[in-house]
Amino acid sequence: MIRLLLVAILLIGFLILSIPLRLSLSKAVNGTTDVDPQASLAAQKKALSIVQTMFRLILKVSGVKITVKGRENIPDGAVLYVGNHSSYFDILVGYTTVPGLTGFVAKAEMEKVPLLSDWMVLVNCLFLNRKDIKEGLKTIMKGIEKVKSGISIWIFPEGTRNPHEDLTDLLPFKEGSLKIAEKSGCPVVPVAITGTANVFERHLPWIRAAKVTIEYGEPIYIKQLPAEQRKRAGAYTRDVIIEMLKREQG
Repeated sequence: MIRLLLVAILLIGFLILSIPLRLSLSKAVNGTTDVDPQASLAAQKKALSIVQTMFRLILKVSGVKITVKGRENIPDGAVLYVGNHSSYFDILVGYTTVPGLTGFVAKAEMEKVPLLSDWMVLVNCLFLNRKDIKEGLKTIMKGIEKVKSGISIWIFPEGTRNPHEDLTDLLPFKEGSLKIAEKSGCPVVPVAITGTANVFERHLPWIRAAKVTIEYGEPIYIKQLPAEQRKRAGAYTRDVIIEMLKREQG
């Protein structure tokens, strides 16, 4: 109960008290006049640093202890992170352990959340409408542009949080989720996350201390895969992540 209240106070307090700072950063990133690329990049890095600091504080208050594996597998430059998804805390763990600018792909409904969505835009998040193919394609194109500009993108191809008790029982991956990597040529970094559901989802609405492990696997270059695997890159990546989860559980 106490952890839940503390997290709520931290999050709401941050969103309200940071409005002046967020407006200043937004102006530097998306000014109405000509935007200075260097100033925009600096503002994006500062926004990410602020969000990471806030997320680390929330994780600490929640009693989450993180073990990071395979960080050396992340290549230089922009990548597409592809991970399993069982908890809201996956995003906090992901954002606090990646190097460089990274934006998450979120469901379109998140764009309607006041204050929170403004910070999400600042840290390069994209909002995907899975019900509208045309709008979904526009989001994928934005993701390709971000990757080409040096910003990594993180996506959960299951499309929603996986409620299964067995972490290796992943939902089917949506093949279109990997289009960003296919079209941009960037490597796919498979990510296996365990323990996050034990923080919150396993005992809603309470937050409890838990140990979390996040492992970054070896990069996958879709164009280098055999033809059959290249056609089903989503399913192939899913199998890789399942094997990573099995090793972690074992």
